[in-house]
Amino acid sequence: MTPHLDSKRLPGRGSTLAAATALLASLVCAATTAEAAEPRPGSAAEPAPAPKWSDTAHGFASLAGGTTGGAGGKVVTVTDQESLVRYAAADEPYIIRVAGSIAAEPFGADIPVASDKTIVGVGDTAEIVHGELHLDPGTSNVIIRNLTIRDSAIDGNWDCKDTDFDGIQMDSAHHVWIDHNRFSRICDGQLDIRKDSEYVTVSYNRFENNNKTFGIGWTPNVKTQLTVDHNLFKNTKQRNPSADNVAYAHLYNNHLSGQADPGDPVWTYGNWSRGATKMVIENSYYENVQHPYQADATAELVQRGSLLRNTTGRHDAWGDAFVPRDFYPYRLDPAAAVPALVGRFAGPQKAIGVSTTLRVPGDYPTVQTAVDAVPAGNDGPVTIRLAPGTYREKVRVGRDRTHLALVGTGDKRSDTTIVHDTPSGEPKPGGGTQGSSGSATALIEADDFSARNLTFANDFDEAAHEINGEQALAVKTTGDRLHFENTAFLGNQDTLMTDTPALTQVARVYVHDSYIEGDVDFLYGRATTVIEDCVIKALSRGSDSNNGYLTAPSTWKDNPYGFLITGSKVISDAPAGTFHLGRPWHPSGNPDAVGQILIRDTELPAVIKTSPWTDMGGFSWKDARFTEYRNTGPGSAVTADRPQMSDADAAAHEAVDYLRGVDGWQPQSRRPH
Repeated sequence: MTPHLDSKRLPGRGSTLAAATALLASLVCAATTAEAAEPRPGSAAEPAPAPKWSDTAHGFASLAGGTTGGAGGKVVTVTDQESLVRYAAADEPYIIRVAGSIAAEPFGADIPVASDKTIVGVGDTAEIVHGELHLDPGTSNVIIRNLTIRDSAIDGNWDCKDTDFDGIQMDSAHHVWIDHNRFSRICDGQLDIRKDSEYVTVSYNRFENNNKTFGIGWTPNVKTQLTVDHNLFKNTKQRNPSADNVAYAHLYNNHLSGQADPGDPVWTYGNWSRGATKMVIENSYYENVQHPYQADATAELVQRGSLLRNTTGRHDAWGDAFVPRDFYPYRLDPAAAVPALVGRFAGPQKAIGVSTTLRVPGDYPTVQTAVDAVPAGNDGPVTIRLAPGTYREKVRVGRDRTHLALVGTGDKRSDTTIVHDTPSGEPKPGGGTQGSSGSATALIEADDFSARNLTFANDFDEAAHEINGEQALAVKTTGDRLHFENTAFLGNQDTLMTDTPALTQVARVYVHDSYIEGDVDFLYGRATTVIEDCVIKALSRGSDSNNGYLTAPSTWKDNPYGFLITGSKVISDAPAGTFHLGRPWHPSGNPDAVGQILIRDTELPAVIKTSPWTDMGGFSWKDARFTEYRNTGPGSAVTADRPQMSDADAAAHEAVDYLRGVDGWQPQSRRPH
């Protein structure tokens, strides 16, 4: 039979939750390989299998435009019923993180959920107690994940005919994904999908301790398209699920075990294909179940690959139903693996909801709009995944946008570039000039920021402009615990400034396996900065005598750790003997800015001057804290003008010493060296 979904049938854009047949060995996604010069995060042609907490809807919810929930909206965290109701019912999209336990009042109260919402529990402790999430007719594009919804049952009222306290109820809704939730002791249905709701996927949930568990239908129309996979039904009596007049019901890799009230010969059952339903059951596992699967004479049911242990009663299978792969791709786990797999992965997971993923473009049109979606005072990791391309914009990550990561998703860091062309001397509309902060393509003021597999650039053309203030920063930072990996910084003068909010304040920045280029003072500032396993290119300005300065530290005098360049390689296209290693920067002539830099275990080219340190602004480099240790290459030497750190001091000047601080920060590389 050829399925027919009218004009709504489109190729699925979601992917199935690919499960590993090795059971618990599938807990960890395979690491992507890395190249020494530029790591590759993965192959676009053969993407790695999604983990069990993939944030992309699969099955029928992935069709006809897909189900993306609150993607494109702001991210908020709620801890009380009032906030949950306000955001869930709002007209605009939201990603709503539920933290902790919310007890609904009054008992059994509805929490309306409007279109374009993601409601996700933070870790495995988020719950809604004796309350119902309710999707009214016309609601669409909703994701509900990683919640425990429990205890609206009334003691002694097992049948619940006089109440309608569902866990989740939807009427005439479409594009809904119910994933990784736990339902327990609900009076009436734990999940009711009603009245012509369409394009629904129910995956990796735990349905436990209930009478009327999971029902679909309540309509004479035959419209609903439903995927039900990797769910646990345990100590439940009926509707596991019951599907009435469902156009296409695809049930696979579910585990039904230990029914409540198995002595009831009629209303204790597993799966029921009712009315005109077409149901396909694949590779599920039934144990201690009465009537594991049954079908009305008017319905169709195809069963293949399932395992039955100690089952009794009806095992109906007739008709052709439909072919699920005509609609979407999916991967079946062996039925024998289902109890362990579902037992481990169904229900709330510690890893879900803790980190939020935003996508550019698609969810958000620009990098900045994605940054702006992060809530002020954010307390959970947020990853902004950037598709390959060039983003010509300035990005500002304010101090209240903490725990944010920018990740390029191309094969190479050069595939994803954030670039602008502002110099510090450019006039501002309200008067004055841009200065260093205004020139920066990316200004990172927040703590706990990271970037990976992308490029920051300022492509201001010095030769094409005559302007006072040619400093043109690719990145300026003032936050603490910043981590850049496999990142390129491109510019000329003042390419990368790592600063602190105040002279006496310490901020730490770790840059590794990356590339930095520039000519004048292109690594500078007062932050504690480690440049490890990087390539640093000193660009030629066309001079036969002085082409520039690699560094210009302005470390606070009481901070023993300024810049550390270690295990790196300096390259250049400039003539030999025309580049300085650095000079001491004293902003506004402040004598308390006493730069510290150690360059160690680094290969230096012939471009480095024999006397590589020089004075700046009337301050002698000899009063700064400039040293080298065990450098190599034609640009290395040990002379009176090149102070060398002792072995004893060098033992206390490793990367870990610079970065550890009072909080013991130890950023880790994602790949081995």
